[in-house]
Amino acid sequence: MSTFDVQQVRADFPLLRQEVRGRPLVYLDSAATAQKPQAVIDAIVRFYQHDNANVHRGVHILSERATEAYEGARETVRGFLNARDAREIIFVRGTTEAINLVAQTYGRKHIGAGDEVLITQMEHHANIVPWRMLCEQTGATLKVIPVDERGELVLDAVDALLTDKTRILAVTHVSNALGTVNPVKELTRRAHAKGIPVLVDGAQSVTHFPVDVQDLGCDFYAFSGHKTFGPTGIGVLYGRLERLEPMPPYQGGGDMILSVTMEKVTYNRVPHRFEAGTPNLEGAVGLAAAIRYLQGVGLSAIAEHDREMMAYATAALEAVPGLRLIGTAREKAGVLSFTLEDIHPHDVGTILDREGICIRTGHHCAQPVMQHFKLPATARASLALYNTREDVDALVRGLHKVREVFG
Repeated sequence: MSTFDVQQVRADFPLLRQEVRGRPLVYLDSAATAQKPQAVIDAIVRFYQHDNANVHRGVHILSERATEAYEGARETVRGFLNARDAREIIFVRGTTEAINLVAQTYGRKHIGAGDEVLITQMEHHANIVPWRMLCEQTGATLKVIPVDERGELVLDAVDALLTDKTRILAVTHVSNALGTVNPVKELTRRAHAKGIPVLVDGAQSVTHFPVDVQDLGCDFYAFSGHKTFGPTGIGVLYGRLERLEPMPPYQGGGDMILSVTMEKVTYNRVPHRFEAGTPNLEGAVGLAAAIRYLQGVGLSAIAEHDREMMAYATAALEAVPGLRLIGTAREKAGVLSFTLEDIHPHDVGTILDREGICIRTGHHCAQPVMQHFKLPATARASLALYNTREDVDALVRGLHKVREVFG
């Protein structure tokens, strides 16, 4: 598209055309999972109808086509992130598996008793629990960068927490619970100044603005296909080649080996060393289609639409009596978490559902964030490229309905 047309974008997503409970669907839960454009659905169907076969070891035409599609998807992801080399792209099940892979390969090799792992207070559980498990396995200590009352990292605390014991910094690019955009380039610069590698959880970032891993300078970057308008069960771990090459395998099985005897196993080269077994072929194909779709719409245009929608939605929600936004960082993307008077977020979500409005309620797999704000849960509306001002207006009307019900 030469210019961003949100109605044209919406027309590309067949699920959004439906009515639920007699009302037009208003989908404001893309931070949990994004809807899929027809181009992605078509790519998956086309793969199964024409190209389905196992990859890498077949000599027949279907295997050759499937391999070309799978490795072509890897190259598509490389371009999307501006990685230097397609070998730096590892296909995984999602962000969670990507972080676990790094923790159990790089982490087990380089982190031991007395060492420290540094994360932040706003992390998703997927960027907390793998590191906590690693610390329990090795005797390392988990350290935490605190969050202030706006939902921003306390950057003044960072340098003191990056010590000669720190072996890795793991940080989210965009908080799924707050929407805060973290200064990961600056954090990476500070960590690298002390020789500390950096992993970035990009699950909530790649759909809201362009990401250039070479510019960020991070050592690892992870994101999920299903939040990128692609299929579930597929995700990406980017790793700088010099980090990946010395890392041991994550899982054992087919395709991650060069040779096997009863006495010895020789492991495959990167990235195949980390992709044991038959991969999610149609997932990779679908993810590549989703990336091409986003690139066709225009990543910069999507970012501008996101900024405009966040500004409009923030102002609209702030005008609702009794509503408190949780997370008021100066730079945010995609996420608006809130409470409404003393009404439990689950009740808010249930009544909005009756109005055809889908939001997320709960702790959003970020319980330390809830503990910081002394809340059991929040309601969360999350925006994507297909959302409109009319969606936000419907949400506001729904929230007034909630207030009437509990009036």
